[in-house]
Amino acid sequence: MPSNHSYYMDIEKNKNEDSMKTLLSKLNHRLVKIRLGGGTKKINKHQGRGKLTARERINYLVDEGDDWLEIGAFAGYGMYEEYGGCPAGGVVVALGHVSKKLCVIVANDATVKAGAWFPITGKKNLRAQEIAMENRIPIIYLVDSAGVFLPLQDEIFPDKEHFGRIFRNNAKMSAAGIPQIAAIMGSCVAGGAYLPIMSDESLIVDGTGSIFLAGPYLVKAAIGEEVDKETLGGATTQTEISGVCDYKVENDEICLDTIKGLVDKMGSFENAGFNRAEPIEPKYPAKEIYQLKPYTTTQQYSMTDILERIVDGSKLTYYKKGFGKTMICAYARIDGWSVGIVANDRKVVKSATGEMQFGGVIYSDSADKATRFILNCNQKKIPLVFLHDVTGFMVGSRSEHGGIIKDGAKMVNAVSNSTVPKFSIIVGNSYGAGNYAMCGKAYDPRLIVAWPTAKIAVMGGSQAAKVLLQIQVSSLKAKGEVLSDEDQKKMFEKIKNKYDTQTTPYYAASRLWVDAIIDPAKTRDWISRGIEMANHAPVERFNVGVIQT
Repeated sequence: MPSNHSYYMDIEKNKNEDSMKTLLSKLNHRLVKIRLGGGTKKINKHQGRGKLTARERINYLVDEGDDWLEIGAFAGYGMYEEYGGCPAGGVVVALGHVSKKLCVIVANDATVKAGAWFPITGKKNLRAQEIAMENRIPIIYLVDSAGVFLPLQDEIFPDKEHFGRIFRNNAKMSAAGIPQIAAIMGSCVAGGAYLPIMSDESLIVDGTGSIFLAGPYLVKAAIGEEVDKETLGGATTQTEISGVCDYKVENDEICLDTIKGLVDKMGSFENAGFNRAEPIEPKYPAKEIYQLKPYTTTQQYSMTDILERIVDGSKLTYYKKGFGKTMICAYARIDGWSVGIVANDRKVVKSATGEMQFGGVIYSDSADKATRFILNCNQKKIPLVFLHDVTGFMVGSRSEHGGIIKDGAKMVNAVSNSTVPKFSIIVGNSYGAGNYAMCGKAYDPRLIVAWPTAKIAVMGGSQAAKVLLQIQVSSLKAKGEVLSDEDQKKMFEKIKNKYDTQTTPYYAASRLWVDAIIDPAKTRDWISRGIEMANHAPVERFNVGVIQT
């Protein structure tokens, strides 16, 4: 007969697994719907014109068998409902191999509002360019867009991080020698016409591709000239008369084959020289993570158990193992790549002084330990991997007297000035300043992804609701108004429900605070592809700035 403890643990593992599988089922169901773009009717109409869809174009372009990663699939999720929604932000961004070279691919989805640019479309395109620029990898644009979505033009046109920044990036990448290839596979109009022509080489598909600053209707309205689309800016016009485009191609497939040939001829840049050995699978199956990550965000667990399902041979070399125990710092390999891991442990532990420390909280000793480890990884040119399940820094008079702000600032300084590539996996909570110290979106991770169990916010829903309720009750009391217990309860639930919605990984992914929501069992794949990508760009010399000791 099993012991009561082992029986209880088996029950908990089953609950964890059931919960994770439910979350993954919901994730996959939503992805299936998103990948339909504008819907079956729009897809059929698009294909009826002899055109491939955005995802079909990417699948055709990447090397056979390449499992390309999609960046920002949930961009725009739950947004723009008054306009019928904008699945995947109306553009598909992929990280995949073309002619054995890792590339960023940006493909407009013309089944979504004719590929028009919503504000989130612009943000997603800028993220794609940022990835190409940081990692010095080629970027391929598959253009099929009606231009800016006019009802929201004020939110995409004039600001620094809006539409015009894309063309600025085109120029910067060209100057830096980062290859850009653009294929005009449908409409390309107005300001959007600058993107392919500011790229290094451009292709245009005969019969379906067109590019001009103003379409026939606007030309007639502006100067009274009547002209058809092909004469104005079709493939023959733009390759044989204007010379705007470089290659005239017969159809989508020939266009994509031509791109493959162009990429195949590219030379290679100096790489960063990150250490890689022969990959070894972990000793334990990756899907056991489903049983190990608790179904509640407050339950304690061992992050070490999860790491052993991610790293090669389940082998970790711990840095300062007995010190700052709520933070795991360790050297390991992931798919052969040497990495430095900074992860929040979620076990309750006892410090050397006998103090009980809560898992998921950053104390002064754990911040100091992480800071020193980050410095070491930079010195040795080892990429950093952060796994978040953090509720924040420790609070209270004891922590304040011990200098928690200074120790937290040291860690944030080290993360900010780190020059080796950083990758963030949001496993569970990522709250407050803990998000910053663990390399949240604001600290330039090369890739940042979330598990379906992730929560991203200033603090948890219950804590935030209690704080906001206290403020509102105090404000009303100062005006001579008193809320009943029942009214307070209703107000608390209203605040909590709103906050809980805003902490979900879907809310974060829709706004591109994370690049993707992933199956935890795929964590190795994302980190490995990320380091392969980052290895294309040499690392600058590390300057840490002022870190008080």
